[in-house]
Amino acid sequence: MPPLVPPHRFAQGMTFDEYLAYIGTPENLARGLDTGARVDYSGLLRQAFEQRRLTADQEAALIWLVAQPNGPAKMLVISEEWSSDCRRDVPTFACMAALTGMELRIFTRDGQEYSVPEANADLIEAFPNYKNGRHWPSIPVCAFFTKDFEYLYHYSEYPAIYDKDRLTQNEGAPLHGDPAFSDLLASPFYRIWTSAAVDEIVSALHRKTVIGSV
Repeated sequence: MPPLVPPHRFAQGMTFDEYLAYIGTPENLARGLDTGARVDYSGLLRQAFEQRRLTADQEAALIWLVAQPNGPAKMLVISEEWSSDCRRDVPTFACMAALTGMELRIFTRDGQEYSVPEANADLIEAFPNYKNGRHWPSIPVCAFFTKDFEYLYHYSEYPAIYDKDRLTQNEGAPLHGDPAFSDLLASPFYRIWTSAAVDEIVSALHRKTVIGSV
């Protein structure tokens, strides 16, 4: 059976540094968005990466997982910098890669129009988010593979303990609307969910290693 993502396709993605450089380019800023013009968030993501700290237990667990036979060795990320979930989690993914030596490659979701895949449609279709009886191309995605590109698991959108729909997305949600959501992004709760994403990923990869399924 061929790999879900072959090596040559994975290699077409950007490193974290390349992705940060791309964010501020005219090419990226000219792409469409449903809420106005794109913003250069490269400095914010760089700062988040430099300030991000994993806990000692998270570091130890990740190092253990990578050391296992057929442990995670490749990380494929699908991201758009306009997404607050991507701005929260993608610097964390970069920290995980830097700590463990896992190879990280980042791909964009949108083409020239918002939420309309073009060059990366194959990857987006491979990692849909299933929830509440439907599926769609959520971001971020972080898919893990062995060194031989055997698929292990992928994380989608945000950790389970961050019940975003009830908090912010649904009409009438208590934090629905720009001012309330902006306050949430600056709150301690957002940092808790940042850490929770790592815990969710580590736990899923541990299940895959120990019992063979997520």
